[in-house]
Amino acid sequence: MQPSGDRLARKINSRRASRFERPSVRRLGWATSLVALAILAFGVGSAQASSGGASPIASVPTGSPEEQDLVFSPFRSAGASWYGPGLYGHKTACGQILRATTIGVAHRNLPCGTMVKFVYEGHALLAPVIDRGPFVKGRAWDLTAAASEALEFEGVGMLRYAVAVSFARSAASR
Repeated sequence: MQPSGDRLARKINSRRASRFERPSVRRLGWATSLVALAILAFGVGSAQASSGGASPIASVPTGSPEEQDLVFSPFRSAGASWYGPGLYGHKTACGQILRATTIGVAHRNLPCGTMVKFVYEGHALLAPVIDRGPFVKGRAWDLTAAASEALEFEGVGMLRYAVAVSFARSAASR
């Protein structure tokens, strides 16, 4: 039985389409493979150098000059939340006045002023410890409202962090 005119036209068009689409799909596959190899070749070295090989996300830059002078621990994940609006105008545990524009975090144990790099869904932030808390089970960090906005972090969730452990350059070499 011969296909009808419409079916024959669709059959011919689908053969033509598949014949022309296959090389482009192959090219796309090769191009994707080459890009992936290039990223691995150039990106892994810098990520391993900056974080001791702990995590490729360590190469997310925040762009601040002071971050270039810091050496960070490997990235870890922890629960976090944010705070602020009801506490504006009050002093933090580290002696600052909390304002809507204050960028900082609260942690139970880290010394005041310790710099911490946070990464959340592609956004990175370098913030000092300015307060104590959170005192809720399962959370290690409380971000100020401004820090939360900078990371586009809403509510409660998990984020990645790395604590600054030392300066990369000594004061004498500056």
